[in-house]
Amino acid sequence: MNLTSIYKADYEDLPEILRLQQLAYQSEAALFGNQDIPPLKQTLDEVIEEYNNGIILKMVTENNIIIGSVRARENNGTVYIGKLMVHPDYRGHGYGTKLLKEIERTFPRKRYELFTSTRSMDNIQLYNKIGYKAFNQKTVNNELILVYMEKQ
Repeated sequence: MNLTSIYKADYEDLPEILRLQQLAYQSEAALFGNQDIPPLKQTLDEVIEEYNNGIILKMVTENNIIIGSVRARENNGTVYIGKLMVHPDYRGHGYGTKLLKEIERTFPRKRYELFTSTRSMDNIQLYNKIGYKAFNQKTVNNELILVYMEKQ
């Protein structure tokens, strides 16, 4: 695998990050058998809004290709983490863990919160492995139950 680096994303990176998101979340959509999930419906304007209200990190190869990303914003001492993604061709090499640890380093000594689908066992396993514990569940509809996880 290529060497990778993590940087704060620039405004110009946002279209590429949105394209990566649409690719990376195909596996999540497959868990539900449809494309009707929020990450696949997000617009560039919504990504720009997240960029303006928080931080977006990008993971790039030595050739400066974005292969991963994560977003976070802080509110009242809690860092809300979202859209952790790694290009499908680069999964299974610890890049998701590196991105998550980097966002924690960006906001040191805080409470971290994220959520995923109860069907996303790989995600839940990753989050548990690095210290996140489930503290709540929310039923969105018959198909989708979200599990909320935190790390103190």
